[in-house]
Amino acid sequence: MAPPSSTSDVLLYFLAIFVPPLAVFLKRGCLADFWINICLTILGWLPGVIHAWYIISRHERPAATAATAAPVAFAR
Repeated sequence: MAPPSSTSDVLLYFLAIFVPPLAVFLKRGCLADFWINICLTILGWLPGVIHAWYIISRHERPAATAATAAPVAFAR
């Protein structure tokens, strides 16, 4: 089960309706998901939107996972 969406994710869902690749870029950066979304959007608007919504709902932001990670204690 996916974690609940934050306010920024809700804004990304609305952005994905108009410009799906931009929403994916803001969520994941310039990774393979972005290029896949560009290809799907070129093939048709609806596949691009569906893929963008999938990416937004399934992936956390990289900065959010690093900020919430517990500090590691090193033993000497």
